[in-house]
Amino acid sequence: MTKPPAIADSDRDLLLSRIRDVPDWPEPGVVFKDITPLLRDPAALDTTIELLGAVGGDEVDVVVGIEARGFILGAPVAHRLGAGFVPIRKAGKLPWQTASASYALEYGEATIEVHVDAFQPGERVLIVDDVLATGGTVRATVDLVRGAGADVVGVGILMELGFLGGRAKLPDVNVQSLLLV
Repeated sequence: MTKPPAIADSDRDLLLSRIRDVPDWPEPGVVFKDITPLLRDPAALDTTIELLGAVGGDEVDVVVGIEARGFILGAPVAHRLGAGFVPIRKAGKLPWQTASASYALEYGEATIEVHVDAFQPGERVLIVDDVLATGGTVRATVDLVRGAGADVVGVGILMELGFLGGRAKLPDVNVQSLLLV
């Protein structure tokens, strides 16, 4: 796992202590990682925003947040960096012309979209999300950003589910996870 150089053990411990495991949700056998206690704690939220923002360095024009919890984390990262914010949405949720990318799920396929004018060629983009699992959503997001001619400077993830191997789908991207669970 690659981690931001500024993350201290005390910060990692704080974040881990604010993530709740919810067994058998949304279906039996799944342990859902609930970040609502982290969002409720001002110190944990501030630490998360600061560390995710550090992933892109000083060279970020736009922060992308992936639906839905990536919105919650990405918008304040953009604000902190003085960058714009772009949401990546599930298909059919955006009101204007879109570009889309589809990816495989364990059972089926999903599609994400972004407005066609969301990025300008050469813009430096930081992608933010809460979880890296199988890597399909992040891969599709990287492809959308690059397809518009923008550059992905990094992917900042709150927690990576390492046992699912999602990082393997992103060998060409600087992925930094705050937590490996």
